[in-house]
Amino acid sequence: MQIKKQMEDIILSDVQKQLIERLGVASEKEGLPPAPSRILALLMVSPVTELTFDQIREHLNLSKSATSTALNLLLTTNRIDYITQSGDRKRYFKNRIGNWRENIKGSVKKITNSADVLEEILNTRPDNTPEFNKDLKDLISFLRFMNDNLPALYRQWEEQND
Repeated sequence: MQIKKQMEDIILSDVQKQLIERLGVASEKEGLPPAPSRILALLMVSPVTELTFDQIREHLNLSKSATSTALNLLLTTNRIDYITQSGDRKRYFKNRIGNWRENIKGSVKKITNSADVLEEILNTRPDNTPEFNKDLKDLISFLRFMNDNLPALYRQWEEQND
């Protein structure tokens, strides 16, 4: 059976399995549900960088429904991608780690948007909550600082790593 052969090709050590769990828990703490968290971790840790639906499902002991739902979430949030191979109807899922630069640029945009919304909120806050308002103002200031300085830090990193 072809699926069995594919599963035999991928052997995860106990250390790799622990890393999948640790990375999965870390992703959960960032708000990602358990199944997508484990799939991202598996795609990061696996010695094979492109895995089929069945390989993912079997390695993580997930139901077909949970696997499908998790993969769709990861695809729609651009955390994973897939490829196909000529003559093979299967999709091979892979981590989008190669797009980290694009993700960083998106994060900078999110910082700007967050600061803008928080500033609007601050402008509507009552004066009788001075401590809260100061904390909000400090957060906005920090976000603006990050927004202003991250691009320069990125350029500096690029110059050091060319």
